[in-house]
Formats: sequence, C-alpha cells, structure tokens
Amino acid sequence: MTATAIAAEASAARRFGVARAIDGVGTGLFIPVSLLYFLATTPLSTVRIGLALTLASLLSIPCVPLIGALVDRVGAKPVLQAGNLFGAAGFFGYLFAQTFSTVLVCAWVVALGRACFLGSYGVTVTALSEAGGRELAFGRMSAVRNLGYAGGGLLAGVAISIGTHTVYSSIVVVNAISFLVAFALMSPLPNPRPALINRSERAWRIAVSDRPYRVVIAAQFCLTASAFALYYVFPIYLFHDLGLPGWLAGGVFTFNALLVGFAQSGAVRAVAGRARFRVLAAGHAAFGIGYLMMLGALHRPAALAGAVAIAGTLVYTAGELLASPMTQTLAAEAAPDHLRGRYLSLNQLSVALATAMSPATFTFLLTRGPSATWLSLTALAMVGTALSVISGRVLPTARTRVGQPDDQGRVQAIDERRREARFATTTRRACDAGADLPG
Repeated sequence: MTATAIAAEASAARRFGVARAIDGVGTGLFIPVSLLYFLATTPLSTVRIGLALTLASLLSIPCVPLIGALVDRVGAKPVLQAGNLFGAAGFFGYLFAQTFSTVLVCAWVVALGRACFLGSYGVTVTALSEAGGRELAFGRMSAVRNLGYAGGGLLAGVAISIGTHTVYSSIVVVNAISFLVAFALMSPLPNPRPALINRSERAWRIAVSDRPYRVVIAAQFCLTASAFALYYVFPIYLFHDLGLPGWLAGGVFTFNALLVGFAQSGAVRAVAGRARFRVLAAGHAAFGIGYLMMLGALHRPAALAGAVAIAGTLVYTAGELLASPMTQTLAAEAAPDHLRGRYLSLNQLSVALATAMSPATFTFLLTRGPSATWLSLTALAMVGTALSVISGRVLPTARTRVGQPDDQGRVQAIDERRREARFATTTRRACDAGADLPG
C-alpha cells in the first residue's frame, strides 16, 4: 500500500471515529431521558410509551437480513449514510409525535436507522483497517463509543436535573442534528464493493448453511446478553439488594464506559500475539468471575459489599475489554468478502434477539432472587467460554493471533474452500435425493 493510500485510509478512519463519537454522545444523551421526554411532551402513559418503543424495535428486526444483502450489493457506505438520514428523520419526527401511532412510526424509523448502521458498521471498519490490525480498530471504535456514552450520560444527568419541556426538546433536536453531522463526515469515506455473485439465493444458502459461523453467532448472543446485564441487573442489585447509595448504583454504567473508553486500546495491545479464541474465552470467563464476585457481596457490611461490587465491576469490564473486539473481528473476518454483509446480518440477528429478550429475562431473574440471577449469568458466561473454545477448533480465523496478519490470506483461503466444499456437498446430496433446487 502506498503512502498516499495509507494516509487516505487513516483520514477516513478518523472521520468515521469522529462520527462514531458523535453517535455515542447522542445515544448516551437521549437514552436516559427517552421515557421522560415522551412523558413530558405526549399524553401517553409510561406503559404505552414503552410498548411503542418495544414494538418499533421488534418491527425493525425483519429488515436486518435485507440490510445485509443490500450492503453486499451496493456497499456499506450508502447503507451507513441512509441510517444517519433515518435517524435524523425519526428524531425530528419525535418533536411532532403526540399519539401512540406517531411515536411508534418515528421510533421504527429510528430503529431502522440503527439497523442500517449496525448492518454496515462491521463491513466499514473491516474496509478501513488492515488485516492484523482489526482487533485494535474495533477496540478503538468501542472506546470512542463508550466515551461518547459517558459524556452523553453526564449531560443527560444535567438535563434531568433541570427537567423542563424545552430542555428535553433541545436534546431531541441536538440528537437529530448529530445524525446529519455524522452523514456529512461519512460522505468522503470510500465505498469498496466486492465482486457480486450471480444468484442471491445461493449467497444466502452459503451463509445460512455455514455451521462453524453459527458458533460465532451464538457467542455474540452471549456477549450481548452479558452487556445488557450491566444495564438491567447491576444497578437494581446494588441499590435494592446491597443497599448501596444511589450514586454508586447509577454510576456503574458511566464507570464501565470510562474504563472501556480509556483502556480498550491498551487491552488489545496487551494480548497481541495470543490466539483470538483464547482471548475471547478469557473474556467470557472474566464475565463469570465478575458475576460470582457480585453474588459474593451479598449479606456483607456496606463498606465491604461496596468494595466487592466495585471489584466485580472491574473484572466484568475486563471481560468486555477482551471479548468485545475479538467477537467483532471474528464475526467480520470469518465471513467471505463478497458475503460479509449477509453474514454480519445473521450475526446482528443474534444481537437483536438478545436485546429483545434481556429486559423480560433479567426482570424475571431478579424476582427469583440474587442467587438465581447471578448463577444464571455465570452459566451464560460458561456457555460463552465453551463456544469460544469451540470456535478455535472449527474456524481458522479464530486461531489467528491478535495483531499478526501473516497468515491472513491463507486463513481466508481455507475458509473459502471450506464453505464452497460444504455448499457443493449439500447441493450434490440434494440432487441425489431428487430435490428440486431453485434457479
């Protein structure tokens, strides 16, 4: 790669990083005040607002595979920018939403924009980074996002303390404008498009029948569910079960976001040279240890309980620092270039499923008591650890060492041959059985 090309790639990566930071600030700013905004500006009850937002998220899930196919066909950049426009339109719509149906439609447009962003995010980061540096690239993007979340969360706290209609509306306007700024920042980004294959049904058949990749999808589900434990389980447990101060219970999110923001790149560099699947397994194991430490804080004096809870949060965050960039890199690189959008859309479905299941599941577990909650989460972490080990056995890309691109071409060639051979075997067996394949 020439010096000019390297400089152009670095500039594009910086632009995308700034756009990611803006998105993080907007998300961190709006999420804490979302229910409060609709309660202050609409006549709807809390239950109906929550129902509208939940339905909007669920209705966006069927669009995920379509977005993946679109990314493969037109490239990630148009889809990424469409997501920004959808987000801006949805938030501007919030300013005029007064009924259940209008809130639902605007929330669905926002959810569709989020699906477009997530469906093209992995492809974009992969295109803007070199083999051997993608763990660090994904880690940096996660760090930028988390710092944005932390900054937005702090601003949201100030807004909530003021609590006026004008302040809430200003947050919505700022968030809408932030999407337009991100759109402008992403305009100069390159839009590499892999060679298209002739039959879309064959493309989907290859993606869906890739059994080793299902291990990646399942591991992503475990990671996402563990991530939501921080939102739904940690604060309630710390406040209600341990009786810790509200500022500590409510501050774990900001604490975690700041740790990830400042330590993520260093964590990736610290595990350079180690096999990806081993780092991923260590991350899920750290989740499990953190959960057991949180359970161990129960029935302790307040000072000791607080210290153990903080230590448990640190160990949990260490798991996130290890598992998150490895999962994102593995999900992107285990997919063939020309089908990466479809593969990552299947991975995104597991994220959507975990997102939809987490509130109800964690609420149920909390009603069953601390032991049921933390032991169930520990079991989830053990499953994630096992899946990580299995990925090292079935996926050559999982055995690649962090930060070492030497074998990247060979690994991708092996993966390509494996997929094509499995597809050919499946087709031959279907033909032998007299199956009538489409096309």
